[in-house]
Amino acid sequence: MKKAITSALFSMFFAFGAVLAHAADLNLTIPLPLTGKQAKFGEIQKRSYEIAAAEINAAGGVKGNKLVLKFEDSGAKPDIARGIVEKLIDVQKQPIIIGEYTSACAKAVAAVSEERKTPYLVVVSGNDDITQANYKYVFRLNSPNAYYADGVLGFMKEVVKPKTIAILYESSDFGSSGAEEMAKHAEASGIKVLLKEKYESGAVDFKPILSKVKSLRPDVLYMVSYVMDASLLMRQIKELRLDANLFAGGAAGFAIPEFIDNAKDASDYVVTSTLWSPQVKYAGAKQYAEKYKKQFGDYPSYHGAAAYAALFVAKDALERAKTWSPEDIRAAMKATKMQTAFGPVQFVDKNGYQNQNFIPTLALQVIKGQHETIWPKSMASAKFLYPMPKWRERK
Repeated sequence: MKKAITSALFSMFFAFGAVLAHAADLNLTIPLPLTGKQAKFGEIQKRSYEIAAAEINAAGGVKGNKLVLKFEDSGAKPDIARGIVEKLIDVQKQPIIIGEYTSACAKAVAAVSEERKTPYLVVVSGNDDITQANYKYVFRLNSPNAYYADGVLGFMKEVVKPKTIAILYESSDFGSSGAEEMAKHAEASGIKVLLKEKYESGAVDFKPILSKVKSLRPDVLYMVSYVMDASLLMRQIKELRLDANLFAGGAAGFAIPEFIDNAKDASDYVVTSTLWSPQVKYAGAKQYAEKYKKQFGDYPSYHGAAAYAALFVAKDALERAKTWSPEDIRAAMKATKMQTAFGPVQFVDKNGYQNQNFIPTLALQVIKGQHETIWPKSMASAKFLYPMPKWRERK
C-alpha cells in the first residue's frame, strides 16, 4: 500500500513538474516559405531564427521563459499565410507574430494582425504599402522598397554617372514596387529610363526581352529578381554578349550566395543593393555571420541577419512590456530603441510610413567569386571594380 501511495505521489509530482516546465515555455510559431520557389529565403531565415533562439535561451530565455520555436510552411502563398496566422492568434493565443518573406504574404498577415489587434513584426518584406496603411499593430524591421536602392544609387551617382537605364522586374509586389521606385529615382536624377518591363517569375528564356535591352544599349541594366531568375538573367546576358556600364540588382536574389553559385562567372562585377552584409561593423554582426558560416558553410544574406535580429527585438519588447497583452506589447514595440546585429532599430512614423525602422542600405559587388561591400565607402570591405570589362575582354 505504501509503495502504491509513494508511486502515485511520485507520478503526481513528475506530472506537476512537467506542467511547470511546459508553463515556462514561450512558444512562437513562425510562418515561412519552406517549400516552393522562395524556399531558399525561408531556409536562410529559419536557420537564423534558430541561432538567435539558442543564444536567447542560453542567456536565460525571455523573462525566464524558454523560447521554443516552431515553423509552418506558407509556400509563399498569401491565403495559406493568412490561415496560419489566424490559427496562431485565435487558437494558440500567440502574443506576437513574427515572420513571412514575400510582400504578398506579409500584407495578408498584416491585415489579420491589425484586425485581431495582435502585434506583427515584419522582418524582410519590402513593399512600401505594408507600413503605409495606418496600421497600429504592424511594425517593420527592414527598410521599405523606396529605400532599398540607396546604396546602389549613391554608387551610380558618384562613380557610374549614367545617362540611361533599363529596368527589368519580376511580376510580384516586391518586383513591381522596386522597379517603380528605381524609375522614380532615375528620373529625379536626370537618368533617362529607356525601358521598364516586367516578366513572369520562373521564365526559362529571357533572350527576347534581353535582346530588346541590347538594342537600346542602356548605360545601366537594373533588375529586381529572385535568385533563380537573377542567375538565369545573368547567364543569358553573358550568352548574348549584352554589354552595359553596370549590371545592378535590387537586392533579393542578387544578394544571396546562391546567386554566385548558380550564375558562376556571369555574376562577376554585378552590383546589388542590400540591407546588410557580413562585413558591417554592427555589434554582434560578425559573431552571427561566423556562427552561421560554421554551421551551414556560407555566410548569410540580409534576410538571415534580419531574422536573427528580429527575435532579439521581440525579446526586448516582451521583457519591457507591462503584461503580455496585445496593447502592452504594442506599446513596448513602439518604444523600441536598440542596437542589433542588423543595425539600429527604432520604429517611427515619418514620410508616410507608420512603425517603420529605417537603416542605411549598402551596395555589394561580386569580386573574385564572393560578395564584397563596396558602398558607402565608409562601410566598404573592398575597393569597387569599375569600369566593368566588356564580355569579349573577359577570360
